[in-house]
Amino acid sequence: MVRMTESSFLSSDGKHKVYYRKYTPEGEPKGILQLVHGFSGHIGRYDGFARVFCEKGYIVVGDDHLGHGQSIIDGLPAWVADVGGWETMVEDLHILHRLVRQEHPGLPCYLFGHSMGSILCRTYMIRFRGSLDGVILCGTSHQSPRMLSSAYKTSQAVCRFKGTKASGKPFFDFIRKQYMRGFPDARTEFDWLNRSADGVDSFLSDPFCQAVPTMGFIRDMLGGMLFMEKSRNMERMTKELPVYFISGDKDPVGENGKGVMRAYKAFLKAGMKDVTMKLYAGARHQLWDEENRDEVIQDILSWLDAKSGRAGY
Repeated sequence: MVRMTESSFLSSDGKHKVYYRKYTPEGEPKGILQLVHGFSGHIGRYDGFARVFCEKGYIVVGDDHLGHGQSIIDGLPAWVADVGGWETMVEDLHILHRLVRQEHPGLPCYLFGHSMGSILCRTYMIRFRGSLDGVILCGTSHQSPRMLSSAYKTSQAVCRFKGTKASGKPFFDFIRKQYMRGFPDARTEFDWLNRSADGVDSFLSDPFCQAVPTMGFIRDMLGGMLFMEKSRNMERMTKELPVYFISGDKDPVGENGKGVMRAYKAFLKAGMKDVTMKLYAGARHQLWDEENRDEVIQDILSWLDAKSGRAGY
């Protein structure tokens, strides 16, 4: 029996409430799994995914980042702050992390970050080193520093000229078209997300998933990507922290595996000692809701059980 509760906490910005869900299993839990959703997502979309891990003995918790889901600020999706929005979201993850740690002391705690959530997790691993027992990075990538720097400077200029709340639709449309290049026979503009028509339609019918990013949000995310990819920052990560990369080999976000491999190699170069990677043949971006989701879930469970068992739980 899974018990799901809903609550909120005060954001690190000191002004806004952050919505979150917590799934608690019967009996003695094995550990804590904190879910970190991607752009234009929210924790409610992970309900089925969360319940599976809860049924297997893990406490599962996850928030709607500011600007998303039930944590949207002043009715404007995909906007967090004029300054420091990325840092605010990362610090909010840590607030939730500490909250659940205090409620369940002694349990190992793992992060699962999908897409933009994986970027938040990678920033978190640098900023709050030593606080985790493992991290699963789903649908991530590792971009060219020159390209990121150029895009970031452009987004800064647009924010200065038009403001942080200006629509980022031209940028968003350009990226989406790039993602669709590998799917010439696509049924929708979001077929890059999932091979399953039901999975894509579920995304398209969700009102919380129709956000167009503001320029402030685009700037913040690009800044977060630049931060997490700098070698001197990566070298600050706890070297013994187990990290598990998973991605579809047809996921355009990870360049069909090439970007994931670059991230994997960058972690090894940074001195990380326990890094593994798996690419799933034919799978696209949303592995947690893909056609092969059962295989993905079983692989994650096996990894979690191995790590939590090694920790004595």
